[in-house]
Amino acid sequence: MSETESDGTRARFVEVFLAQRARMEALVSRRVGCRATASDLVQELFLRFWRRPEVKVEALDTYLLRCAGNLAIDHLRSEGSRERVAEASLPLDDANLAQTPEQAVEVDHDLQRVEAALRALPERTRQIFLLNRVHGCTYGEIAKAMQLSQSSVEKHMMRALEACKASVAEPATFTRRPGSARR
Repeated sequence: MSETESDGTRARFVEVFLAQRARMEALVSRRVGCRATASDLVQELFLRFWRRPEVKVEALDTYLLRCAGNLAIDHLRSEGSRERVAEASLPLDDANLAQTPEQAVEVDHDLQRVEAALRALPERTRQIFLLNRVHGCTYGEIAKAMQLSQSSVEKHMMRALEACKASVAEPATFTRRPGSARR
C-alpha cells in the first residue's frame, strides 16, 4: 500500500471513528456502568486500531461498534478476575478456620464441579450468568446490553443455575477420603 493510500485509509478511519464515537461510548457505558470507563475503553480501541497494520473492513462503523462491545465484555471479565483475586487474598475468618480438612476438601470438590458445569454451558448462557452473579448486573441491564429480551435472560439464568445445582447434587467421582486405605 502506498503512503497516499495509507493516509487515505487512516483519514477514513478517523472520520468513521469520530462519527461512531458517541454510539460506541453509549454502548460501552451501558455494559460497564460507568461513563468515564467507557470513554477510556473507546480511546483504547482507537489506539489499538491506529497502531496496527491496515485492516480492510467494508462496514467499518459496524465493526467498530462490535469491537467496542467486545472490549466492554473483556473489561468486565478482567474486573471480575481482579475482584476474585482480591477476595482470595482476604484474611480467613474464624468460621473458615473451624472447618475440618474433610469439609474443606468437599467444598473444594463442589467448587470444581460447579466450575466444570459453567465451562460446559453455551457461551451466551455462561456470559449471562457471569454478568449477573460475578458483576452484579440485573437481568434488565444484561438484556439491554446483549440486545435480548429479559425473558430470554431469565431462561439462560435458569439453565445456568440448574447446571450448577445438578453439578453439586451429583455424587463425587471418588468416594475415598484422603488417608483411607484401599482394599
